[in-house]
Amino acid sequence: MITVELADDQGLVRAGFRALLDGEDDISVVAEAADGEEAVELAREHRPDVILMDVRMPRTDGLRATARISGDPTLSRTRVIVLTTFELDEYVFGALRAGAAGFLLKDVEPADLVEAVRVVAGGEALLAPRHTRRLIEAFISQEGSGVTDDSELTELTAREREVLTLVGQGLSNAEIADRLVLSPLTAKTHVARLFTKLGARDRAQLVVTAYETGLVTPGRR
Repeated sequence: MITVELADDQGLVRAGFRALLDGEDDISVVAEAADGEEAVELAREHRPDVILMDVRMPRTDGLRATARISGDPTLSRTRVIVLTTFELDEYVFGALRAGAAGFLLKDVEPADLVEAVRVVAGGEALLAPRHTRRLIEAFISQEGSGVTDDSELTELTAREREVLTLVGQGLSNAEIADRLVLSPLTAKTHVARLFTKLGARDRAQLVVTAYETGLVTPGRR
């Protein structure tokens, strides 16, 4: 059973999500939070598989709540999906950087929301390549050239840098294997090593790192 926590300051939104998700045989909503502070407290109490996190909430916003949850070792199995009404939202970029597994617009189709919960609970990052890439590019561009300190890449091998670049471009493990003429298992192993060396929780953070270090630049594929 996939356990879910809902964090949104609008009761009507929470009620709608609960009705949708509880209607699935393999999903159960175990907690509801009306603000970011409560979201963190309930996450520690229930340790849900997935949290649907609104961005703008009282006391503690979704960005800070996501960072606290992602940084808590006891919640290493909990994944956060950020919800927003704006596709290009600076808070969403911050949440991806802080460790969110991905983001969804609040007007998402019901079937897509259910599928997103299953994907993230299964350990995958929720990366809609077009939307996520556009979001990251927009805010990297606002910061200047898009190239920041790349010292965190010093421990990577040349091959690992290649793999990180392709992850940043939105390629799957299978596509990376095909591009670099590797076995699927070898490509998967390289990605796993990137998680360890860069301290990333999931693929979303690898994508952000690829842009922030200049391996991938806005407008270039």
